[in-house]
Amino acid sequence: MSKSYDRQNITSFTSRAEGRCGNISLMIRLVCFLAFLPAAFDSLALPGDDSASGGLVNVTDSTEIHFNVSSSGLDLGRDNDGVKLEKLRQTIRELSVADSSMTISSLKIVGSASPEGSDKFNRLLSEKRANTVYEYLTELVPLPDSITKIEYLGRNWVGLYNLVAADPAVPSHSEVLALLQKASTNASLSVRESNILLSKLKNLKGGKPYIYMYRELFPALRTAYVFVEFENRVTPETFAPEPADSVVTPSEEIEIIEEPTLDLGSSISTKLYEDESLVADGGKPFYMDISTNMLYDIAAVPNIGAEFYVGKNISVYGNWMYAWWSKNARHRYWRIYGGELGARWWFGRKAHEKPLTGHHIGLYGGMLTFDFEWGSTGYMGGRPRGTLWDRALVNAGIEYGYSLPVSNRLNIDFSLGLGYMGGNYIKYFPFDNEYFRQKEYKLGFFGPTKLEVSLVWLIGRGNHNKRKGGGAL
Repeated sequence: MSKSYDRQNITSFTSRAEGRCGNISLMIRLVCFLAFLPAAFDSLALPGDDSASGGLVNVTDSTEIHFNVSSSGLDLGRDNDGVKLEKLRQTIRELSVADSSMTISSLKIVGSASPEGSDKFNRLLSEKRANTVYEYLTELVPLPDSITKIEYLGRNWVGLYNLVAADPAVPSHSEVLALLQKASTNASLSVRESNILLSKLKNLKGGKPYIYMYRELFPALRTAYVFVEFENRVTPETFAPEPADSVVTPSEEIEIIEEPTLDLGSSISTKLYEDESLVADGGKPFYMDISTNMLYDIAAVPNIGAEFYVGKNISVYGNWMYAWWSKNARHRYWRIYGGELGARWWFGRKAHEKPLTGHHIGLYGGMLTFDFEWGSTGYMGGRPRGTLWDRALVNAGIEYGYSLPVSNRLNIDFSLGLGYMGGNYIKYFPFDNEYFRQKEYKLGFFGPTKLEVSLVWLIGRGNHNKRKGGGAL
C-alpha cells in the first residue's frame, strides 16, 4: 500500500459540503464534481477500446465520507455515510470471491482537512481520516498493498479555491480568489506560505470572508474521498465491432444526489474557535480563565477572578477582593473588600485566532467598602451599621484591555476602566480607644475607576496559546 502527501488531485475534492450548509447549492457541488471527472476516469477503458491492455473493462466508483471538526472518527449516522461505506464494503467483499466476473484493480483513498489549524496537525489529521476509512473498508476482506494507495492532503487549498470560485456569495469574492490563486496553481505550498495565506484570509475585511467560508465551505474539506476501480477480464473477440454512428455509454450511470442539508444556525459562529490544531481529540472546546490582579497583590489585597467565554467573541467575568488586616494597638487598619461583574467583547487578529486573547472592550459594575487608618485619621467607605447599600460604594464603567500571551497557559491582561463611582464615606479619628466621626462626605466621581495588570491562567480543552506556525508555546 503506497502512501504519499501528493496534492495534485485536490482540485476535485470539493463536490459536497460536510455538514451541508444551506448556502452551498447543488450547482456548486456539481461544478466541483465535474471538475474532477477527467482525472477520475483517466484509466476508464470501455468495451472495444484497443488501448485497454488485454481487453480490460474498467468501471470506477467513488464516494466521500465526512468528518466532524478535528475528528478522524467515523460518524456513520452523518450524511448517510454509514450506508455508503457498508454498500462499498459489501461490493469489495462480493468481488473478492473466486467466481466473480469482476475484480478490484485499485483502491485509492484521499484524506483532506480544512485550512484552520496548524499545517502539521492537518497533515496528521488527513492521514488519520484516510486510514480510518481504509481500515473500515478492508476490515472483512484485506486487499493487496499493490492495488491500494492512500494520500494525505493536509490543508486543502485547491479544494477551497474551487468552492469559492463556485460561490459568488462569499464576501469580497474577487479578493479571496486572488489570495487563493497561487494555491490553486501550486498545490505544494511551503508551510510558511500556507500559514501566511491562512493569516491573510483571517484578516481580510475584518474576518468576514473567513467566517463565511468557515461556516459554509470548510465542512466540505473535512473529508476522505474513496475511488475504487473494478476490472472485468474479457477477451477482445467478445466484443462485436461497433457501428460508426453508435454511442457507447457506461454500463453504470453516475448519479449525483443532493443530500439533505444541515442547518447550523447561529451556533456556528462559536465554532470559529474550534481550531483543529487545538482540539485533536475531537472534543468540544471549553475556554475559561482564573486571574489575579497583581497591582492588588502588591498592595496586600488578595483577589481572584474567573472568566468564561460564551461564544461570538463574548465573555463574562467576576472578580472578588478581600483584605482585613488590622493592628488595634497602633490603630492601623488595612481593610477592603468588594466584587465586580462584567462582560467583554474580544476583537482583532489574536482574538479571532483564540478566545480570551488580544484586544477587548467591555462593561463592568461593582460594589466595595474599605477602612483605612494608619495611626491617626482614618477613612471608611459607606455608613457603618447600615444596609448593604449604605455600607458600600458602587461603581460602573467601560473598559479597554489587551490580554498578552506569555506562555502555553498564561496571559497577562492589561485593562483600564473609566466610569462613575458613587456613595458615602466618612472621616474619623481615634481617641482614648474610641473612634469619633469627624465628617461624612458624598462621593460622585467620574474618571478612572479600574486599573488591572492581571496574571491569567487559561483553563479548558483547547485553551492554550500557540507559537507562530501552530505549535503550543
